[in-house]
Amino acid sequence: MNNLIKHFPLIEHNTYLNTAATGLLSREVFDYQQDKNIDLLTQGSLNRDKEAKTLAETREKLAQFFTAEAARIALVPNFTFGFNTILEGLPKDTTFLLLENDYPSVNLAVEARNFKIHYTKISEHLEQNILQKIEAENPQVLALSLVQYLNGIKIDLSFLQELKKRFPQLLIIADGTQYLGTEEFNFSISGIDVLGASAYKWLNAGFGNGFFMFSKEAEQRISPKTEGFGSHIGKYKEEGNTLIGRLEPGHLNYTNIGSIKVALELQEKIGKQAIEKQLQTLSAEAKKQFTQLGLLEDCVVKREKNATIFNLKGDEKIFHRLTQNGIICSQRGNGIRVGFHYYNTLEDLEVLMKILRR
Repeated sequence: MNNLIKHFPLIEHNTYLNTAATGLLSREVFDYQQDKNIDLLTQGSLNRDKEAKTLAETREKLAQFFTAEAARIALVPNFTFGFNTILEGLPKDTTFLLLENDYPSVNLAVEARNFKIHYTKISEHLEQNILQKIEAENPQVLALSLVQYLNGIKIDLSFLQELKKRFPQLLIIADGTQYLGTEEFNFSISGIDVLGASAYKWLNAGFGNGFFMFSKEAEQRISPKTEGFGSHIGKYKEEGNTLIGRLEPGHLNYTNIGSIKVALELQEKIGKQAIEKQLQTLSAEAKKQFTQLGLLEDCVVKREKNATIFNLKGDEKIFHRLTQNGIICSQRGNGIRVGFHYYNTLEDLEVLMKILRR
């Protein structure tokens, strides 16, 4: 995957390791958005009438890409908006299990309401911690990020499948923002009831778009009171009183939503299996080299696998050195966060390592 500069021109002159903060915009998505805005500029409402099909086409592309059902995929401006709407559709006495120090948009939204909340720790024993707390407290909902934004710890997806089989009444709600777009994923067999994501990171679809996928059980148990003109307009919402309609009460930005479809088509063109293989290679080699330099937390080192996000021990001086040498990354938590996507290479890792070894 060394020929992606034509799709992502920024990587020609920079080492971009900041997808965990903002995924790069491809030329394909940029051109699509530009064309759609020109259509709106020159056609006004005539353009909007033509774009009504965009929502259905994007829904169907998501369903095909992630093996879900289009009728149970809601399109939203971002994960946080959709998640808060979903929480309003749950009984007020619902009990939750959360992960300590999970992504703020997950925990803060739950904590802002009067739900009873239990917590468990993110550690090398993450799955065991979750299971023990569920056995002890019997929560009704488990809400968590599939990949931790600070250090890339990734939940074992097979664990969630088994968890759902063992506790069928447990509603599993997951944030896939730091996960979707990094490997092949089948929602229909995942055991997850609600999976949402903003699409501007690893899906590279730009800002202002996201989606939620629902199981049949979730559709029956979640009933937000949000309602509007958009709740009943368009394919998959004609019957009214649909869950996806409740998450789409008003108008959506057709250009932003349609960008998801364009971004997914680019991943298909490059190859989902090729992307997954590339990221597995990058993650394994990065973890190996970071471990040799003692740059990782013990809990990350002790896990068998990690996502392609890593939090490196380093201060302001090291961060400045990296940025001065054309490496784009972020300061998060107590360290420096880097992340590798399919437009990154082993050469990018070596550039980073040369600077860190100085």
